Formats: sequence, structure tokens, C-alpha cells
Amino acid sequence: MDNCVFCKIVKGEIPSAKLYEDDDMIVIKDLEPQAKVHLLLIPKQHYSDITQMSDEQAATLARCLKTLASLVDSFGLSDGFRMVSNKGKHGCQSVPHLHIHILGGEQLHDKMC
Repeated sequence: MDNCVFCKIVKGEIPSAKLYEDDDMIVIKDLEPQAKVHLLLIPKQHYSDITQMSDEQAATLARCLKTLASLVDSFGLSDGFRMVSNKGKHGCQSVPHLHIHILGGEQLHDKMC
């Protein structure tokens, strides 16, 4: 997608502080953190949201989540974290490219924003 901000970050056209990168995904810091640690897991392949992914993309996302499990200690999330993937306007999705917010590094509130 030519105008997708996350596609541009993946391609290196927009600078970002990449904390991790492999063939399937990147992990960057969120620019407007909602927790002490607020990261974005962004699959490199573009699709709008979790309802738009193919079986192959779902398998890739599973690999991304498995990789995330091996990285949580290095991200300061060993005491736990929350994962959120927004979908659509009512779900507060601001970028139409599937991404997962990873929040932690402190005790999170029980209520979701």
C-alpha cells in the first residue's frame, strides 16, 4: 500500500526505532505510549485487520506471536503484558494495517481505554 504509514516504516521510508525485525515482522516503540512499555508488533505484509487475513497470513501472525514470546524478557515484559489489536472505527483503529499493541512494564489498569 503506497500510503500506508506502517508499510513505509517496514520499507525504511519512515525512520523508526526498530527493536526487533525478521522476515515476518518488525517491533517498534509506539509514538504515543499508553504504558511504561508500549510496543507495536507490525507484520510486514499489508492487510487491514484480523478479519482480512488469509490462512497464510494467519500462519505468519502465529509465527510472529511465537517470536514475541521469546522476546518479552528483553523488552522488560517478564511480569506480564497486554496485547491489543484494534479493528475498525469503533475499535479505534487509527492505521488500516494489522498491528498489535503490546503494553506492560508496569501494573496495568483493569479497565480498557
